[in-house]
Amino acid sequence: MLTDKSTPSEQSIHEYGRTHGGTSRSHPKPAGVDFSHGIALYLEEVSVWFDSFRALNNLSLYIEEGELRCIIGPNGAGKTTLMDVITGKTRPTEGSVFFGQTHNLANLSTEEIAEAGIGRKFQKPTVFENFTVMDNLLLAAPKDKRVVKSLFNKLDADTRDTLNSTLEQIRLTDKINKPAGLLSHGQKQWLEIGMLLMQSPKLILLDEPVAGMTDAETEHTAELCLRLKQNHTLVVVEHDMTFIDAISEKVTVLAQGAILAEGTLAEVQANEAVIESYLGR
Repeated sequence: MLTDKSTPSEQSIHEYGRTHGGTSRSHPKPAGVDFSHGIALYLEEVSVWFDSFRALNNLSLYIEEGELRCIIGPNGAGKTTLMDVITGKTRPTEGSVFFGQTHNLANLSTEEIAEAGIGRKFQKPTVFENFTVMDNLLLAAPKDKRVVKSLFNKLDADTRDTLNSTLEQIRLTDKINKPAGLLSHGQKQWLEIGMLLMQSPKLILLDEPVAGMTDAETEHTAELCLRLKQNHTLVVVEHDMTFIDAISEKVTVLAQGAILAEGTLAEVQANEAVIESYLGR
């Protein structure tokens, strides 16, 4: 049972908002996302310039609803910039970015994009290490963060069900009262994924989710991604080819801010341009 002592501070709540795209202020929620054409995410002829450097170069990418798309490529290929554009952290210099048929992400704030149903997990876990697993998950629940006591001491049935389902998916049910700082690296990664799941996102972006994991943790993360695909659209950026092989259906290879190749992992691994620029001989 939570006590006032375990309640995160207002400063921590604001910090969570800055990191995950939310705020402690209430704001209008975008209308429901229209996936009637079967496409969850459209990027069309997107370019991002930083002075004379093009981080993205006339990139067009389409992610189907319910798809698990893997993005690979060398360092500097534009993978992080791509994630930043989708979440509103970086605005495209040229081109358009739509979530479903009607949500123009270039015109939405990071908070509005998160409210629309896009969640992002960064490479480095950003959990609150002094708080328990349950504290972290409840902090991520879509509540008015100003009402801290009601958030932590009175769980409605929907929040309780989401909490239990999330704990089961990330396999941390037996760690519910354990401080996050005492979890293994892999468990912290799963906890942050759980924090996203508490917000019921439609699209989940995972940035190098298995970096630094043991083989066993990597295997579990692959299983988790495949389970998440049943109810979410996923975009996964990763360098670990064994992990990519375990989860991938379609792989997009980026190089110099543009799409170099797309297809199954076997197809892109056999592509001469991919071998030359990324995989090596």
